[in-house]
Amino acid sequence: MVGIYFSGTGNTRRCVEKLVTLIDGGAKSFAVEDERAAEAIKNADKIIFGYPVYFSNVPKIVREFIENNGEIFRGKKVFIVCTMGLFSGDGADCGARLLKKRGAKILGGLHVKMPDCIGDNPLLKKPREKNRALIRAADEKINLTAERIKSGNFPKDGLSVFARIAGLFGQRLYFYNKPRRYCKTVKADAQKCVKCGKCEGVCPMKNISVCEKGTTFSGRCTTCYRCFSKCPKGAITVMGKRVYTQYKAEDYE
Repeated sequence: MVGIYFSGTGNTRRCVEKLVTLIDGGAKSFAVEDERAAEAIKNADKIIFGYPVYFSNVPKIVREFIENNGEIFRGKKVFIVCTMGLFSGDGADCGARLLKKRGAKILGGLHVKMPDCIGDNPLLKKPREKNRALIRAADEKINLTAERIKSGNFPKDGLSVFARIAGLFGQRLYFYNKPRRYCKTVKADAQKCVKCGKCEGVCPMKNISVCEKGTTFSGRCTTCYRCFSKCPKGAITVMGKRVYTQYKAEDYE
């Protein structure tokens, strides 16, 4: 078994690593941008594949990883883990449909609510204690899921026809192209930016360049909010225009 994930601010990484460890203490997990991820999939029989749900859909970086590495999924057994701030619908099935086209067998799906990380929009923002409660509830759900999986009983979150209808009409129909395109609105406030380079170092898309003249973006933003959350000066916005709060999963460990 191997865990594969894409995680912007750490929520999905936490969930996948915890689930994989509970099921198989010796198994490892890799981010999709890690050059070892594809080889790890080739050598595994079962895969725990995790990603955050964007507008009831798969993030662009995850879609590209599956499309660019399609052959390695053939014959693999995959369990999908999706994290979300509020609502997903068929988040797991969006990834399942992509994987099944590449010959994978889908074992099941798990939807986990975690703190929302879109910190330049005031919606869904919660105080620290409520975020901690969300994480505790998520940990409990993962513990129960691990026991179910070890007994051969795989949850099917987000894989039903009803879930697909809910995902389509709840968000995806209205925001269909958002997660399929790179975000062009990410920017750094030149008055706040101190050119520390932290954003450049954490970007999974190598989208950010920092030099003496300032911070620039090359048009390949996958809206993961890593740069936003890591910026020590709150200089970066992604889809919004103002920093309301910055979220990092490690702050809640």
